[in-house]
Amino acid sequence: MQVLVVEDDTRIAEALTEALQRFGHDVDWVGSGAEALRAAHRTEFVLLDLGLPDLDGQEVCRRVRETSGVPIIAVTARSEELDRILVLQAGADDYLVKPYSMRELLARMDAVARRVHAPARAERSAGTGAEDELCALGPLLVDLRTRMVQLDGELVHLTRREFDLLAALLDDAGAVKGRDDLINEVWDPNWHGSTRTLDVHIGSLRSKLGGREWIQSVRGVGFRLVLPDRH
Repeated sequence: MQVLVVEDDTRIAEALTEALQRFGHDVDWVGSGAEALRAAHRTEFVLLDLGLPDLDGQEVCRRVRETSGVPIIAVTARSEELDRILVLQAGADDYLVKPYSMRELLARMDAVARRVHAPARAERSAGTGAEDELCALGPLLVDLRTRMVQLDGELVHLTRREFDLLAALLDDAGAVKGRDDLINEVWDPNWHGSTRTLDVHIGSLRSKLGGREWIQSVRGVGFRLVLPDRH
């Protein structure tokens, strides 16, 4: 796999590059956010340090996500829950707090890669027509093949995680999806992060859909996607 390491500490970057290469990865290394933005479209995976000298890593992540679906793991010394939530909201697929073991990093990279590529494998194996990839709920139109969302004819720009969450709820619209089921489906069965992450993504998704009415909370159980009365 082609991996882009975004890290301004030369010592850390060289050690990480050498370790990744030992496990068979091709590695490019850049030391700034500006360089990362230029190189992200040429790689298959990004390991992104958040403490960069020119741009905050969260901003780099957000800008990359505007044009690319490349998998991103944020690597950070920031251990506060809010910092982790913000970088996930910016579009990161996972995060890892320094110091970390190489074994854990490789395991997380494998897990993210499986999640990212699973939808494409499922589409190829299903062999269905493009019309089967379109889902609608009133004025909400979701194209599972192109991962595009429209509401009242206007494009809605979602992060990868927000789209996966919407697709999971839309798969059985009106039915309640349990919190654990959503975390297992959208994140990973082995996800060890805070369940607060789910609430943050639900809140962000509601905002982008124009209001809380689209996603109802069922206390103590989970959430369901419904057509608001105003539609």
